[in-house]
Amino acid sequence: MTKRISFSLFQMAVLSGLVLSLTVSGDAQERRGKTRISNAAFTITALPLLAARDWGIFPANGLDMEIILMNSALVPPALVQGDIDYQAGVGPASVNATLSGFPTRAIWFSSDKISYWLMGRAPYKTMESLKGKKIAITGLGGTIHVAYLMVLEKLGINPKDYVLVSIPGQQIQLLYSLDSGYVDAAILSPPVTFGAQKKGFNKLLDIGAMVEMAGGGLTALAKTIQERPSETKRVIRSLQFAKDEIRKSKAKTVDLIIRILKMDKEAASATYDEFLTTLSPTGIPSRTGMEILVKAIQSQGRFVDRKVSFNDIADDRLATEVAKELGYKMP
Repeated sequence: MTKRISFSLFQMAVLSGLVLSLTVSGDAQERRGKTRISNAAFTITALPLLAARDWGIFPANGLDMEIILMNSALVPPALVQGDIDYQAGVGPASVNATLSGFPTRAIWFSSDKISYWLMGRAPYKTMESLKGKKIAITGLGGTIHVAYLMVLEKLGINPKDYVLVSIPGQQIQLLYSLDSGYVDAAILSPPVTFGAQKKGFNKLLDIGAMVEMAGGGLTALAKTIQERPSETKRVIRSLQFAKDEIRKSKAKTVDLIIRILKMDKEAASATYDEFLTTLSPTGIPSRTGMEILVKAIQSQGRFVDRKVSFNDIADDRLATEVAKELGYKMP
């Protein structure tokens, strides 16, 4: 594998340590040209994307796909400048960018819910007992934070009763902070949740089960959807094929999780089982899912006076066409 960054925006991002280009070399591939897709991090949410790459599904659909690890804040301008073609993700950050004026649309869902648990140290078994205590989270304002706030609102709990501590980095850093006693609870996702259970930490809230929120997915410029529908459908079809293969092939997928996400077999198997419960059957963006993302953004005080329609932030036409072509049962 080689590192290739050939655009000024990428060069700037590399200097800040936020972009890493992962490419597959080869003269034939270079002649065909690459399609570039960004992804925030290699987590379980990115599994269909990684499977499509590693299992040869992209090439089988006529795509020479290059995955770019990129901070979410850099993605909208990179799409507009043509430095990348697609964003692997639909969430508060991508929808906020659309509402801020970037001409992007959510076009495919990987999952229609997220998998996160709020887990506490041994003395804390209820949210009431956790009042006034510190809760670790990987970042403020993102999908996890917004989902957490929505759950508290649903339960009638005041978020000011708790102290959120932002800890940058990977989920494992949150577990270290919990284990050391630096924080009293943490919002964790698989496989870290399983490691926390083994250490005796308590599951206080199943955040993902209480919020229908997109996890993973695909975002593109409205111009790309309009001018390159055939290519865009091939990207959607590749990701949908990968998702179907994940459903059908546990052993193969667990091997991929072990290899790419660096888990042991037990954790990879448990993570796989949990991930299956989140997958969107057809991949078609739902009205409800997008409405919740808008509500999540507005709950943060942004665009509160704006009436947002589905078509303002999403375009489900190509995903619907792919779903029909693949013979899925339509909702």
